Amino acid sequence: MVEMDNVISVILGGGRGTRLYPLTKERSKPAVPLAGKYRIIDIPISNCLNSNLDKIYILTQFNSASLHRHITRAYKFDNFSRGFIEILAATQTIDSMNWYQGTADAVRQNLRFFNQPKTDFVLILSGDQLYRMNYQEVIKMHIASGAEVTVSAIPVQRKDAYHLGILKVDEQGRIIDFFEKPRDEKVIDSLSLPASAFDRRGISAKGRTLLASMGIYIFNLDVLNDVLKETTKSDFGKDIIPEIIKKRRVCAYFFDGYWEDIGTIKSFYEANLNLASHTPSFDLFNEKAPIYTNPLFLPGSVINNCKITQSIVADGCMINDGEIHNSVVGIRSIIGKNTLIQNSIIMGADYYESESNIRMNRVKKIPNIGIGDNSRITGAIIDKNVHIGENVKIENANKVEHIVADNYMIHDHIVIIPKGSVVPSNTVI
Repeated sequence: MVEMDNVISVILGGGRGTRLYPLTKERSKPAVPLAGKYRIIDIPISNCLNSNLDKIYILTQFNSASLHRHITRAYKFDNFSRGFIEILAATQTIDSMNWYQGTADAVRQNLRFFNQPKTDFVLILSGDQLYRMNYQEVIKMHIASGAEVTVSAIPVQRKDAYHLGILKVDEQGRIIDFFEKPRDEKVIDSLSLPASAFDRRGISAKGRTLLASMGIYIFNLDVLNDVLKETTKSDFGKDIIPEIIKKRRVCAYFFDGYWEDIGTIKSFYEANLNLASHTPSFDLFNEKAPIYTNPLFLPGSVINNCKITQSIVADGCMINDGEIHNSVVGIRSIIGKNTLIQNSIIMGADYYESESNIRMNRVKKIPNIGIGDNSRITGAIIDKNVHIGENVKIENANKVEHIVADNYMIHDHIVIIPKGSVVPSNTVI
């Protein structure tokens, strides 16, 4: 590791997060809980810190209160460090009265913060992806190749092309073509690369013939200024990159590790359950590159007479006489007796209910926060602070693809109980 004082990292906080709704009903995408105790934003921040990049800006806009609170509590630098993590929320200025219109527009509106002395490069990252990357390797390649812009790219199969930005490179790794979410089969054919393109970079193609943008960019600072001032277009992947490859030296950095865009309910659900598997694709136990988060100082979980297999159980839980299989159980989860949870994500709670809260629940005739006795939950995402009573059954037995009800939703066949919802005893969903 070497010092990277001439690099500023910019993490994009995301838009409305409609594809992750209702998990984004009261929070932004990067603030959505992950793996029981983390938030999605912890991934790019940890990658930066593990890469010795400690000058970090986070651009936020929608439902950002919980994200701001998490970042403020979790990430603090001492007085002897030159590093910082600063939040730049969308705001009206003399130059612009608009909210961020896209990824490029968000960066454009904040260029004045990035134009600092001794800054040569700007690393632009997405706030809703799961991966581990040493950004120093990308920056070193960027410098060595003489690139003005570098796009991190990952080999993918043909079936993945329809929802990603696909690029084509020459023998030197320079990007010569780029299409955002191509649909035309002839266009996809034209973007396919020979196996030798991957072999020369030490990557086995394994049936992957296309190279997809990961939404990770490195710009020379002067180039970033010029590019964003030359156009009013608002998005890097859709607008900026396809345009500048014609007149700028834009190169690709080949990445061959685990990478998942967790911007949809299905991808979020599958990525979480994968973390609980025997051989997870993403290693949370890597001591050389840990994932940081807000230390909550919760007690260890109390687990009595339970059968738990292939699951993550976070801190501060109370679980009695139950079964949990292939699931993620988040912080402060309280699970009643004889309850079965399988193939599910239980996000837990933001607090423990006080005695006065519990008495008020009795008056209102609603269950306490947690999951009551004798309940069955299969294939579901239970958001935080949910009140689930006794003898409740939650399972999409009829394989419904999509539905919106009063206290639950189904997306991609997955049942979702939104944050703070009440599911009375004896309910069947």
